This record gives sequence, structure tokens and C-alpha cells, in this order.
Amino acid sequence: MSKKILFMGTPDYATRIFKELIKSSYEVIGLFTQPDKPVGRKQVLTAPHIKQFCIDENLNIPIFQPEKLRGNIEAAEEIKNLNPDFIIVAAYGQILPKEILDIAPCINLHASLLPKYRGASPIQESLLNDDYFTGVTSMFMEEGLDSGDILALQYLKITPTMEVDVAFDKLSHIAAALTITTLDNFDNIKPLKQNEAEVSFCKKIKKDDGLVDFKSAKKLFLKYKAYSYWPGVFLTSGLKLKNIELIENKSLNILGSILAIETDYILVGCEKGSIKIKTIQAPSKKALSSIDYIRGQRLEIGDVLK
Repeated sequence: MSKKILFMGTPDYATRIFKELIKSSYEVIGLFTQPDKPVGRKQVLTAPHIKQFCIDENLNIPIFQPEKLRGNIEAAEEIKNLNPDFIIVAAYGQILPKEILDIAPCINLHASLLPKYRGASPIQESLLNDDYFTGVTSMFMEEGLDSGDILALQYLKITPTMEVDVAFDKLSHIAAALTITTLDNFDNIKPLKQNEAEVSFCKKIKKDDGLVDFKSAKKLFLKYKAYSYWPGVFLTSGLKLKNIELIENKSLNILGSILAIETDYILVGCEKGSIKIKTIQAPSKKALSSIDYIRGQRLEIGDVLK
């Protein structure tokens, strides 16, 4: 008889894991996800990615969207009635209270190599810190934040130019496979306690985190890799810099000076190092090639990008 799985998750990272469970020998008996939210300038009420997937695929799976789980007796009762063998959680956005943790083994798929980067933005944090590796950890959930015993780990090598969207995609595939591996081998796994001496945390990303300057080419590029999907990187003027490449991190330059104008990019100097910029977007304007932008601003080699 197949084991019954209750799944909790919201963004597309979670959807990939959910899809793998749907295809597997396990029976998905319910989905908990965040409530529909208004999106965009017109504030259109939009379903979470994973809920929309269920709708598009006509999946006959009960969907629950409670605002909060903590103190929500009704939600706990609904889960008890479903009687899951496992609760699988991936980027759900809420910490599970004890009354739910006690119903069945709760396994979280966290996109870091725990105990490194507990918290809300582990993928971005690994890129910001220029790590050589990141990965996914399957772990028991407890009342603390990402502090439960480790069940399994899978590594991912971070290439020098890997941006956050690519990292998310690769890690979602790893997490999907690791979920099945963990469930298939659950009875033989010896959980490993996390080393508290190696714990680090990462915060929820805010729009202001995308603010950059031209002091260090390497730091600017790492921010771009981490935040290219959202919130992007931008100067104090609001000018967004897109399609960036790190050229080198040794030369000394005037901050923001245009060093070269090529066919499809400009070379911009930082106090230390230089970067290639292909696309620029002024506040409330459409994105332009950097060449078209500087022509419109009548900027030449030696001028400063602000």
C-alpha cells in the first residue's frame, strides 16, 4: 500500500518537487499553500504557482490556503483527518507549529547545505558569498528555524557565472530527486544532528538590497548574480543595470567611468575592477541596450554612469 503524502509549498521551486511526488508511487492526498494574493499594478488576485499547476493539470487533490498555521486549530484538524504518513514541506513560508509536527514525520527540503544558511534566502546568500558549492538538505522539521536533524544532502557546484534563476532551477531538480530518495530510504536513514557551531542565517530579501555602487566590480557582480531575478541591481539614481559580466577585479578606476564602448556593451570601471554592461533601464522606462542608453544621454568614454 502506497504511503500518503501531504505537501506544503508555494513557489515554482516547490512545484517541481510536487510534480515528482505526483509521478511517484506515493499518494499525494492534499496540498497546503499560501492564500491567493494581489499581484502587479492592477493588483490582480493571483493563485500561488503550485495551486495554478494543480488547476492547469486538473488534479483532484484537496487544496488548503490558511493565512496562518500557528494557533489554527481547524487547519490542524484538517491535517489529522487526512491522516498522512509524511508531511513534505518546501518553501512554504511558514514555520509549522507543534500540533502539526506531531501528526506525522515532517520533512523539509531546504536549498542549502545545512547548518549553513538557515532562513529565507539561502540560494541568494550562497551566490552573494561566492561559494563554490551549494545544495539541498532534506531534514526533519522541528519548532526551530531549519534546525532539525539532517536526513540527506545533495551538492551543486556553483559556476562563476551562475545566476539565481539558474541556481533555483538546478536546485529544484535536485530537491525533487532528493525527496523521493529520502522517502524510499526513510526506514534505513540515521538522522544527523546539525553542528550548532557552524550555523549561519540569511534574511528575507527586501527591494533595497539591490542597491549597488561602483566601488568593487566583484561585489557588484555577486549582487547581480544573487538578485538578477528580483529585486535586480540599481544605482542610487534608480538606474537598473542588467546583463552584467565581471571582466576583472584588479584595475583602479574612477567610479562608474565608461572605459570602452563596443558593439553591444559598455565597459564600466569600478574603484577596483571593471564590468561589462549590456542592458540599462532608467526609472519608469523600458530596458535599452547600454549602447542606445549612453547615446541618448550623450555619454562618451571617460564620462561617468550615474
